[in-house]
Amino acid sequence: MRFYPLVLGLALVAGPALAQTVNGGAGPLKPSESIWKPAPTPPGGVPWQVLEATQEDPRAAKTGAVKPLYPAAVKSLAGKRVKINGYMLPLGKGANQSHFVLLAYPPDCPFHLNPGPQQFIEVKVTSAVPMNYDVRTIEGTLELAGGDGSGVFYKISDGKEM
Repeated sequence: MRFYPLVLGLALVAGPALAQTVNGGAGPLKPSESIWKPAPTPPGGVPWQVLEATQEDPRAAKTGAVKPLYPAAVKSLAGKRVKINGYMLPLGKGANQSHFVLLAYPPDCPFHLNPGPQQFIEVKVTSAVPMNYDVRTIEGTLELAGGDGSGVFYKISDGKEM
């Protein structure tokens, strides 16, 4: 039993590295090859893979800022109504939430503990929604919000749960 902490520690440290070499040691898996998939795309919705294509600007990183380099597919969504599935991460207390983060991956996924700015959307809904960790569909106007260097690339301020 005293080896348990050692084994657990090794699993936590080595787990991500092992998971990335499952494909025969050919290097890190692409997101589409990962066994940890983002929330499924709702009918007529935006897949997380589109939003995850945004890169962080390396020039801004030198100053400590986190700014996006949006690809054309993401730029084309700016200001448009989008529908996306994700997992709620509350920003407040209470059974109902009107301001939360929508995550691409489950908040308890061991390989996505620290989501990148491409993997979440700050959401404000017009009517509070019940808090739970199930996949939920949110619709609203997508704002590309990364210009301030804060690390929040995406926002929806007029969202509603579908």
